[in-house]
Amino acid sequence: MSQQQRRPWIVGVSGASGTPFAASVLRGLLAAGESVDLVVSRASRLTLLDETGIAFRDAHWQEDLRSWLARGADGKPDTFRPDIGGVRHWAAGDLAAGPSSGSYPAKGMLIVPASTACVAGVSLGLSKDLLQRAASVTLKERRKLVVAVRETPLSGQTLKQMVALDEAGAVVLPASPAFYAGATHIQDLVDFVAGRVLDAAGVPHQLYRRWEGELGAASRG
Repeated sequence: MSQQQRRPWIVGVSGASGTPFAASVLRGLLAAGESVDLVVSRASRLTLLDETGIAFRDAHWQEDLRSWLARGADGKPDTFRPDIGGVRHWAAGDLAAGPSSGSYPAKGMLIVPASTACVAGVSLGLSKDLLQRAASVTLKERRKLVVAVRETPLSGQTLKQMVALDEAGAVVLPASPAFYAGATHIQDLVDFVAGRVLDAAGVPHQLYRRWEGELGAASRG
């Protein structure tokens, strides 16, 4: 696909715990044939290292991303075989990157997971790094912005900032897994949240069993 035809989803990964959510969303987007522009914040690299043992490096981002996306939520390597050919990576400190401008073609942005610091920065329009700047651009251009908040409990100030994001047009989506889909594995719970993120973006997927109005259907297989 030429750069003129390419219209990606921007995926921002902030420093909150929950890097498996981001991995599942990325795999879901790529499986759906979507292009992805990836921004991994400085704080999220520490979380990724802590949760997976993977050090995400700008100079070796393809190798590190492939290792990350191949990893299951239970920590087992080589659980998945991701094709990352549709991904373009932008350094978090690169404020001259494509997603920093409203003229850069993008379908929207998904922030997964979103820390409370990220929520505050986007709500206030701080644009301290590329992740926050890209989110501000997404809002001002009236594109879809999904913010998957991963924190508990929530302070009153964070709740106010989440309301402000909702009023600005964002979809505020707490990373809250459900159990009606018949989860039997940690990956099922992670994929449920990722699937809800993709639902909010309008991207088709098969990450979880949907509710069809029949009680007990999931438990019966």
